[in-house]
Amino acid sequence: MFITINNLKIHYTDQGAGEPILLLHGWGSSVDVWKGIISAFCGTHRLIALDFPGCGKSNIPDRPLNSDDYANLVLEFTKALNIENPILIGHSHGGRTIIKLVGNGMLTPKKIVLIDSAGLIPKKSLKKKLKIRAFKTIKWALTLPFIKKYTESLLEKARSYFGSADYKSAPEVLRKTLVNLVNEDLSHLLPKIKASTLLIWGDQDTATPLSDAQKMEKLIPDAGLCVIKGTGHFSFLERPFEVIAILKSFLS
Repeated sequence: MFITINNLKIHYTDQGAGEPILLLHGWGSSVDVWKGIISAFCGTHRLIALDFPGCGKSNIPDRPLNSDDYANLVLEFTKALNIENPILIGHSHGGRTIIKLVGNGMLTPKKIVLIDSAGLIPKKSLKKKLKIRAFKTIKWALTLPFIKKYTESLLEKARSYFGSADYKSAPEVLRKTLVNLVNEDLSHLLPKIKASTLLIWGDQDTATPLSDAQKMEKLIPDAGLCVIKGTGHFSFLERPFEVIAILKSFLS
């Protein structure tokens, strides 16, 4: 199914009946990652999931977006589909969007679930700091006015070498969007979250490390952390039965 929100054609799924659960996927993903959770809960709940702009079957935006744009899009989506006070479940970037929505009081759910969520800026290792500094130095040198016209291809090679896999695979408008997102720290919103919050995290997550989850647990007033041993950034896909059992306990 499709709906137009903020001039963007957005793909979504809407299955089951009962208390609504809104599922927000991570960067570069789609509604497909939620198939297991939708199957597990559609007998008791209404499960709604959307493809974020530029993901799955949704339109690519015509300008770079920021976290406010994503929050506003989700808010308009809930209004258009008449989704009232949904339980919110978000993975990675979807979790970041939930933090923005709930921390700013745009939605007031009773319960939220953040799975390997983005939203904080973790401390960088020395190796990571040196890599960033090296890229910035190369970028500065290659964008000097008198040599810029000769070096566009070299600059792109530098971006490709130093950038993350998500950055490399994205169109330019989404690359700029990703930069907007990863450079924003939402920790100041965490104490404002009043919803009962479940944190599900892989102990081997390198994209959003476990230290992020521990910080969130401390800052969110009513939060509990479940660590999924031996899993990475997609803990809910690596240990689906374990995660579904945890969700059923939390949502019952």
